[in-house]
Amino acid sequence: MADTEPPTATAEQTGELGPSKSELKKRAKALEKEKKAAEKAAKQKELAEQTAAAEVDYAKEFYGSLPLNQSQSRPRKPRAEIASLSSRAGETVLLRARVHTSRAQGNKMVFLNLRQRTDSVQALLVVTPDKVSKQMVKWAAGLAVESIVLVEGVVEKTQELIKSASVSDVEVHVSHIYLVSGVDGRLPFSVDDAGRPETAVEVEGQQYNRVLLETRLNNRVVDLRTQTNQAIFKLQGAIGDFFREYLTANRFIEIHSPKLQGAATESGASVFKVSYFKGSAFLAQSPQLAKQMAIAADFERVYEIGPVFRAEDSNTHRHLTEFIGLDLEMTIEEHYHEVMEMLDGLFIAIFRGLREKYKKEIDVVRQQFPADEFKWREGPEGTLRLTFKEAVDILVESGVPREDLDDINTENEKKLGGLVKAKYDTDYYIIDKFPMELRPFYTMPDPEDPTLSNSYDFFMRGEEILSGAQRIHDPALLCEKMRGKGVDPDSMKGYVDAFRMGCAPHGGGGIGLERVLMLFLKLNNIRRASLFPRDPKRLEP
Repeated sequence: MADTEPPTATAEQTGELGPSKSELKKRAKALEKEKKAAEKAAKQKELAEQTAAAEVDYAKEFYGSLPLNQSQSRPRKPRAEIASLSSRAGETVLLRARVHTSRAQGNKMVFLNLRQRTDSVQALLVVTPDKVSKQMVKWAAGLAVESIVLVEGVVEKTQELIKSASVSDVEVHVSHIYLVSGVDGRLPFSVDDAGRPETAVEVEGQQYNRVLLETRLNNRVVDLRTQTNQAIFKLQGAIGDFFREYLTANRFIEIHSPKLQGAATESGASVFKVSYFKGSAFLAQSPQLAKQMAIAADFERVYEIGPVFRAEDSNTHRHLTEFIGLDLEMTIEEHYHEVMEMLDGLFIAIFRGLREKYKKEIDVVRQQFPADEFKWREGPEGTLRLTFKEAVDILVESGVPREDLDDINTENEKKLGGLVKAKYDTDYYIIDKFPMELRPFYTMPDPEDPTLSNSYDFFMRGEEILSGAQRIHDPALLCEKMRGKGVDPDSMKGYVDAFRMGCAPHGGGGIGLERVLMLFLKLNNIRRASLFPRDPKRLEP
């Protein structure tokens, strides 16, 4: 019989079955899960790579804190002035300024208001590929207000005026910003709050902090940063400039007299006594003695700008224990009115100079201290001049008892100023011929009435800003008047000897710089016109 192959056994016959449908589904699900996991991992890897790439700050060289300036190098680029930016649209500029305000919009944009003295401009940082990063915007947004920064950017014209900036028709699109000097600690008040009138506590429905004068003076450095104060002290400097210019043009010589003296200039009651080696000295009440002695030395016309010390316990709106005196003295040919007219011309030159050259600064001050424009008479009529008797008559006509007017006190001075303004429409006038008893010992008596003197005061807005006179140049008469005021001529022998050696007739006057500034701007308190005021209660800062 032939051999034959045995038949193949089926799965059912052998008992070996394939995967079931449910098993196949499980395998399929597992494969799908693995696929999704792989895709998720790939996405996460891609996202991580993108995040890592984003964390690479492409603008890190364009911002940050500068190293401490120890004069390592000189600046390579000129710094721009904010005031000039309106005419520099399209230019790239470099400027140093303070951060006045900061306002972030999201994490991609920040607005900075940058300030230089009385000028400010808006600056803008916007995230830009390869130029301004998110990190750069975040850093700039975190800068403390009043920080000093160095900014580079392009000046761009704006479609609308920016009301919050004094330079309102352009803004700076920042490409670089560096911190020069930060703020350590918290400011006592904001410069914005200090720049508002003290009576303004609400603007457009928003409440603000009121910064009182005492708080300002206790933190004067911050207060002086306001645009108002920057303007005030620019005007103060201008008054000094105009004073010098006018007198130099009229052949005056500037002198510098000592402030330590061996005797009181006028009266011992109002001088500061200081120890001086084994003895004592006095701080000068004025350069009066030195001015007159310079005339005796044939200088003929002299002036000085310097500190004056008055030990008067006067806690008023117009008194300081130390102020800046603008003093002059000159020889006269025939009449002391030559001096009065020189002083009048000086004041008119100062007033005109301020009005014509510093309108911007005056307008800045008026935003915080609203006031009527200061008025004086010009043209043929000239400055209003009254005698002391005429001034008294005006006050008596207004109802002031004549017996109260042997001297015109501060209250009646102010009242007279109002009456003069109403009648003559001027804030500036002169009163001549004061009673002799009201003037210092060196004042020349009137030749016709010895109870009167050849002396005058100048007034602004009803307050005295200059006192002056013809001086006694005759030594015998000088000694007589000194004794009459209780001053021993031998106690001031060096001064009296100047006249014994021959001295020309002369006169002059002394002006308080801070008082002129206060009254021209109507600041209402002389401390606002003094950089770091000194009064009976203040020696700091």
